[in-house]
Amino acid sequence: MKSYLALDIGGTYVKHGIVNGLGEIEGLDKFITPGSLEVLLEGITQLARNTKNIAGIAVSSPGAVSDSGVVYGSSAVKYMHGPNIKKLIAERTGYSVFMENDAHCAAYAELWQGAAKGKSDVMVMVIGTGIGGAVIKNGTIHKGANIHGGEFGYMLLTSDVRNSNDVWSRVASSKALVRKVANLKGMDPEYLTGEEIFEMVDQQDREVTQIVDEWYHLLAIGIYNLQYIYDPEIILIGGGISARQELIPKIREKLKGIVAAIDLAKITPSIEACHFRQNANLLGAVYGYRKLYEELE
Repeated sequence: MKSYLALDIGGTYVKHGIVNGLGEIEGLDKFITPGSLEVLLEGITQLARNTKNIAGIAVSSPGAVSDSGVVYGSSAVKYMHGPNIKKLIAERTGYSVFMENDAHCAAYAELWQGAAKGKSDVMVMVIGTGIGGAVIKNGTIHKGANIHGGEFGYMLLTSDVRNSNDVWSRVASSKALVRKVANLKGMDPEYLTGEEIFEMVDQQDREVTQIVDEWYHLLAIGIYNLQYIYDPEIILIGGGISARQELIPKIREKLKGIVAAIDLAKITPSIEACHFRQNANLLGAVYGYRKLYEELE
């Protein structure tokens, strides 16, 4: 069975491991994300030299990753943007390289071994500092004309647009929820966590409960729009907040109310939480590698 060196380049750490064709991970480890591209390339080269019997290298990267290997957009790892990273890794290591955006890799993991297994048309949305994700069409990531496919957070939910704070990412992300509750309580949002907010709800804080209820509603509106734009088989929700057991039932409740209120609407979006969390990007990068180089169905 073939094995692959998989890397997940993040703003703080570069995670890596050996992934086989069954999606099993061995030798999982990480190192601090270097301050320069040269040091990163040297680190990857050393890993490749020290790893025996691999078929290739699969990389999850921040930013808008083109098929050629150039990373557009912006991210916390600024030196990733501009050079052809995919080509540089291939030249340094001598291996075939697959590289894709981190959210897209997470979506591929769900398609391979997770909640989207066996499906063809899927949307994956990741709720965190912002809202991003991926569009899967016929089992393959759809990037779009400007490599912005899946950037759901840019969506507007209102016609009264005043500034960038009106986009979906800034009204319905986890960060947005924290900011709203912090403003209500006169707190610094840096010192307020999502867990503390839901503890306030459990303690029947009426004002916080109302903010959280409105947050669920804003998420549901966006998901309703996505359903009717693309009509996927399922919409998967990821990010740290997706671990909360009440998230999916609450959004389903809001979706049911929205569909009931619109006489034209006949389809209630099918939603589930993502199956994978911390290692999704490694698994998805390997799935992408296999699709590209091995014509995996």
